Amino acid sequence: MPPVWLAGFITLAWLQARHLPLGLSLDGAVTDLLGGVLVGGGVLAILLAAVELRRHRTTIVPHQTPDRLVQSGIYKRSRNPIYLGDALILAGLVLRFDAVLSLALVPVFVWVIERRFILPEEDRLRRTFRADFARYERKTRRWV
Repeated sequence: MPPVWLAGFITLAWLQARHLPLGLSLDGAVTDLLGGVLVGGGVLAILLAAVELRRHRTTIVPHQTPDRLVQSGIYKRSRNPIYLGDALILAGLVLRFDAVLSLALVPVFVWVIERRFILPEEDRLRRTFRADFARYERKTRRWV
């Protein structure tokens, strides 16, 4: 499940900040503010996506086939707003923890999520919704 992966990456960043800072720091009010904005933006993206999925009465579970192809709300801007929210939360917490070395974990997290979850989900959507998904895929980017 993606939240487990997110929790693992957050734990790695926290451990790095706590036990292996190597004298590197971005600590400051601006960094804290940016970290908070990223976490807040991530939570908001996830909430907006969950509300939209619920409104359309389809699943939020990654390994289940959805009943409907949701293309409204936040899904007009991103095909994967929940995963985008996860990445924003990770980036924000890395900044809040002042885990400079762990900034490298953000693109690694995105890569893992894309390979383990997004590509299989998109294959399922492609098989289930065929032409509708092809049109959606052309007009809406995967991340932003």
